[in-house]
Amino acid sequence: MRNVLVVGIGAGNPEHMTVQAINALNKASVLFIPTKGDAKVQLADIRRDIVSRYVTNLHSRVVEFEVPVRQVADRSYHRSVDDWHAAIAAAHERLLIEELDENQTGAFLVWGDPMLYDSTIRIIERVRALATVAFDYSVIPGITSIQALAASHRIPLNLVGKPVEITTGRRLVESFPHRSETAVVMLDGEQAFMKIDDPEARIYWGAYLGTEQEIIISGRLADVKDDILKTRAARGAARLDHGYLPSAEGRGFRRVTTKAVLHFGLQHGMAAGLPVL
Repeated sequence: MRNVLVVGIGAGNPEHMTVQAINALNKASVLFIPTKGDAKVQLADIRRDIVSRYVTNLHSRVVEFEVPVRQVADRSYHRSVDDWHAAIAAAHERLLIEELDENQTGAFLVWGDPMLYDSTIRIIERVRALATVAFDYSVIPGITSIQALAASHRIPLNLVGKPVEITTGRRLVESFPHRSETAVVMLDGEQAFMKIDDPEARIYWGAYLGTEQEIIISGRLADVKDDILKTRAARGAARLDHGYLPSAEGRGFRRVTTKAVLHFGLQHGMAAGLPVL
């Protein structure tokens, strides 16, 4: 039976690779690298760099494949995502049939951690449900951009004994700050922090986390938000995936991402309590 490895490769720094992930890649006969067009060529380049650095299995080979583009015209958000996942599942199905022999192992290199705002596991399950090719699969965890952002800013994620909410930019106003003291906000391309008018809010922002190009900015949101916008514009933010994270020492939020190179977060100022991502 074919075997599939879903391998978390970290948030952009090749040194985020765990020993378990490196060992998993070296077990694979085929390493699948997605390409997403010129706008995200850096993501494929980092995957290639990881393979070049860590894979010593002389019998393995790399297969690159084009990821279908999500169609949004005349469709609801959920419909567009479902159709997109179906198209990607069809592409994965072809890869397993055409590129992987019986009893071989293939590995998909997944940004961050496969369990957090990534759909590879769901898509692999869709392929299994099609029942056209028999295979089993395993998941290897990876370092997320949430961890990378917290490390760069030297802050813990949670307040002592408090929960953390993970949400999206679209839903931020539904929960912050009246419901969630600490929240991770992902998938926000509209800079939802600009809608926060709390004078006590502090932001912890970073780009290219864990890399030589890393930029981090923190401070009162009112004081640094323009600097963040200018930095994004100067670095071509349209090419970046991003997310972020509200949290509180009173309340607040910070922004982060699992998929690419733009991250930030906010935190509500409070005299007592620990800083939170």
